[in-house]
Amino acid sequence: MDFSEVVKQRRAVRDFEDRAVPHELVEKLIQTSLQAPSASNMQPWRFSVVHDRETIRRISDESKACLLSYLDTNPDGPVKNYAAVLRSSNFNVFYNAPCLVIISGIKKAAMHRVDCALCAAYFMMAAADQGLGTCWVDLGAYIESPDLRAKLGLTDDVKVVAPIILGYPISIPDGPPRQPVQILAVVE
Repeated sequence: MDFSEVVKQRRAVRDFEDRAVPHELVEKLIQTSLQAPSASNMQPWRFSVVHDRETIRRISDESKACLLSYLDTNPDGPVKNYAAVLRSSNFNVFYNAPCLVIISGIKKAAMHRVDCALCAAYFMMAAADQGLGTCWVDLGAYIESPDLRAKLGLTDDVKVVAPIILGYPISIPDGPPRQPVQILAVVE
C-alpha cells in the first residue's frame, strides 16, 4: 500500500479474528514505530506486549476497577459516560483482542506523552500496512496493581500512555466523515 492507502485503512478496529498475531510481526511493528520523532531525541517509549488473553482480561478488570474507584469520588469525571459498561463483568475494555501492546513513557522525559503518542501513531500505521487492525484503548491505561505492573515490566519511572489492541480484523469499519479543514490563518 502507498501511504495514502495506509492512512485510509487505519481505523479503530474492535472485532478481531480468533487467531494470534505472531510475536515476530509485533516486533517488526515496534521496530517501525521507533522511527517516530521525539523531543530532544529522548525516545522515552517502552513496550509491554501481551499475547495471553487471560492477562489481557486481568488488565481490563484492573483498569475498570481503578476507573470505577475514581468515579466513586468524582461522579462527574470525564469517564462518567462509561460507568455502565465499566460495571459490567462481561465488558472487556480490550474487546477480547488477541494481542495488547502497551506503550509507556519514561516520566522524567518532559514530553513523554507526546512522544509516545507519535510512536503509537507510527505503530498503528505500520499495523495497517500489514493488514492488521488496531485501536488505542485509553480505558485500559489504569494499571495500579503492583503485581500486574511488575508482570508487565511497568516500573515506577514509567507511565502507561497508549494501550493498543492488535489483531486480524474481521472487517475494517468505514471512516467517519471528516469536518472541513479549518485553517486559522495563512501568513505570507
